[in-house]
Amino acid sequence: MDNHPILIPLLSGGAAGTCTDLFFFPIDTIKTRLQAKGGFFKNGGWSGMYRGVGSAIVGSAPGASLFFLTYDNMNRTLLPIFSSYVSAPGLAHGLTHMTAASLGEIAACTVRVPTEVVKQRAQAAKYHSSLAALKSVLSNHTGEGVFRGLYRGYSTTIMREIPFTMIQFPLYEALKRWTARRAGRKSANPAEGAVCGSIAGGAAAATTTPLDVLKTRIMLSEHRVPVGHLVREIVRDEGVQALFKGVGPRTMWISAGGAIFLGVYEAAKEVLTAIIA
Repeated sequence: MDNHPILIPLLSGGAAGTCTDLFFFPIDTIKTRLQAKGGFFKNGGWSGMYRGVGSAIVGSAPGASLFFLTYDNMNRTLLPIFSSYVSAPGLAHGLTHMTAASLGEIAACTVRVPTEVVKQRAQAAKYHSSLAALKSVLSNHTGEGVFRGLYRGYSTTIMREIPFTMIQFPLYEALKRWTARRAGRKSANPAEGAVCGSIAGGAAAATTTPLDVLKTRIMLSEHRVPVGHLVREIVRDEGVQALFKGVGPRTMWISAGGAIFLGVYEAAKEVLTAIIA
């Protein structure tokens, strides 16, 4: 792995992201429609569950590759730095994983946000396909500019992803270390990594659902809307419980998706390391 710090996480991450997004796309569509203003049936109901899958196919591999490329390399770079300042090994590892995962999410969102904007507008039945949604953004009919249109909700996505990843990845890595110690091995195997990923992903998903609701509403809005104004509007018109719309599908999707995402990543990394290293 150390001999190929770019190629292996790039390929492993791409495989993990594509497998997960394609397999769980219908659940993501249900979650998006539940969170959209007007509710599930007003935004497409049960029809067209794979609407918007084109943008997911385009964005999954590069987004996941960017995340793991940054995450793996930052882990190696930052652990000696944190260890030199923090005497407790567990805390040093936790800080390293939180920082590395946060930087990974910032990198991944350069690809993920435009993909999400296009995908969610198709999922919510605002357009019949990803291509139609993309053409609408590129036509700049809102007057906000193409770049700002494609990156609508970037700051809110980062605001969601960093707390999510600061919960998920330290918990994931800690569970893997605990599992390996119990089995008397140096590291967890891919199947055990998948279970650890499922537990960590579910916990992080449930906790950060309100941030996901805000991100969805901003991306689906016809015009740009400040986050503070949106929170007040949702609470006033729909109640605080509206901030947890879609918590069931989101938790189920990311819990199961975490198993596949991190399980495929660990398996692909193991295979590629044996082949390439």
